[in-house]
This record gives sequence, C-alpha cells and structure tokens, in this order.
Amino acid sequence: MSFKVIDPGMLALVQDGGRSGYQHLGVTTGGPMDEHAFDWANWLLGNPRGAAAVEITYGMLVLEALSDMTFALAGADLDARLNGDPLPPWQTRQVQAGDRLTFGSPVSGLRAYLAFPGGVQAVARLGSVATVIREKLGGLDGSGQPLRKDDHLLPVEGGVVEPRTMPDWAIPDYAEPLKMGLIPGYQYESFSAAQRMKFFTSPYTVTSNIDRMGYRLKGEPVISEQSGIISEGIALGAVQIPQDGQPIVLMRDRQTIGGYPKIGCVFSLDLARLAQRKPGDSVEFQLLDVAEAENRRMLYDRHFSE
Repeated sequence: MSFKVIDPGMLALVQDGGRSGYQHLGVTTGGPMDEHAFDWANWLLGNPRGAAAVEITYGMLVLEALSDMTFALAGADLDARLNGDPLPPWQTRQVQAGDRLTFGSPVSGLRAYLAFPGGVQAVARLGSVATVIREKLGGLDGSGQPLRKDDHLLPVEGGVVEPRTMPDWAIPDYAEPLKMGLIPGYQYESFSAAQRMKFFTSPYTVTSNIDRMGYRLKGEPVISEQSGIISEGIALGAVQIPQDGQPIVLMRDRQTIGGYPKIGCVFSLDLARLAQRKPGDSVEFQLLDVAEAENRRMLYDRHFSE
C-alpha cells in the first residue's frame, strides 16, 4: 500500500506534531504550519494525534497509487483532483492501484494536509519525523529533504478505515477576515500606549516574504523604546518588531533565539489560520487574555482526546 511521487510540486513535507525538547540546543520544533487542518486530517482516519502526514504548500504535487488504500485530505483547496475529478478537502477517499491524485494551485488557503492510516512511515530523528530543511532533520529518510520524485509514501497501518465526516463548524473559511489574538510578551511595556494603540487598530498586509520560519507583515510601523535586547528564547507565534517597525510573526521553523523586541505572541490556533493566508491578504491583531487563550485551547484539545 503506497503512493509514488510523480511530481513533488512546490513544497511537500512530512510533518508530525513537532520535535520538542531540543530548543536549548538550537534545534527548532518544526511541525504543521496549520495545526487545525493537520489535526482534523488525522481525526478523519482515527489516527493518533500528531501522526505524521504530508504538508502540501501551494500545490502542484502529483501522486500515483500503487495499491488500494485510504487517505484523508484537509486544509486548503489546492484544486485537488482524483483521476481528473474534483476532490474537495475535509474528507476521506479510497483509491485503487493506478489512480492519480493531483494538486493544482491554491483556490482557497495555502496549505493542505494528506493523511494516511496510522500516519506516514518515516525515519525519526530526535524523536520526530518533522521536516526542517534548514537543520537537515526529518522527512522520509531523516535527512530533512522535502518529497522528491519517485519517493514512496507508505501508511503505518493497512486495512479498511471506517470513514468519518467532518463537523461543519470545524471547517474554516480562509477568505474571512483574520483578527489574531495577541498575548502580551516580555517587551510589551517597551511600546508606548500610542504605539500599542497603533498596532491594535491598524490592518497589516501579508508580504511575499513568508515561509515556514516567519511571516513578514507590512503596515503602520510601531516602534519600541528598546532598539534591541539580549538574545532570548523564541516562542511559537512570537511577534518581533525590528527597527523598521514592521511585524514579523515567527512560525514553526523559527530560530530558537532572537534579539528584537517582541510585543507579544500570537495565540497558537490563530497562528494556524495565519498559515493559510497568502501575500496580499489583510490581517489584524487584538489583545488576548491568557485565561481566554487557555480556555480556547482546552476546548479545542478536547475534540482530540475523546
């Protein structure tokens, strides 16, 4: 049971829940850019949470089934087609040997997740198969390579998978306005009240300078009273403000330390929504209380612990 990679497309990576416990050694976490879509792709197949799946950025991937198997697709609409017929995301499908699964360019969103029963077979490095190209870790053989032509994707488990149906409320609309919750960070007080007001009331545009390491935004500049700080650890979603005043939201493959002032940290589930935004999209920030963030996180996690 496997898929053969005919064309690897723009960027297709094996990702699991991420590589934890090594940031003090300079090793970042990796993991899915859109945690929401990744989790639901695995849920559709009844997989353990964090099971390895394929993260497809932008599209253009072409796969050929070498045997009968089941898969799940969630996240962005990348104009996926099965033997030429449209295949919307947020569902499971069965394929037979010789079937072709192809992806075009984004219709809605930017990243889709392809999950297999039990996960994708891959070689673990430092306890994870999450692919971080910069660090040469993860992927099918552990070397940090994206999917390549003639690679084979094998599920961890075989057999028939009982299909599940996505609840309507869990399917996001990637075209809706995005207002991200921000939890104040260590240097929050170094931004004056006027600068903070500007930050929370101004829309920002996603630039073309985005990747798995960070999203650079453009809009009303905000200036910290500190030009720099002693380098310190970087949390997922940290919003750095460099000297030009344009925010940088740090994502899954972020550096582990940094010396720019950080106004705060984007709530993880809002960060997943940001990962589906493309250059030119508009986003905003709103202040988020820690207790509210914890409540939202608890309610989300409950869906995958039952």
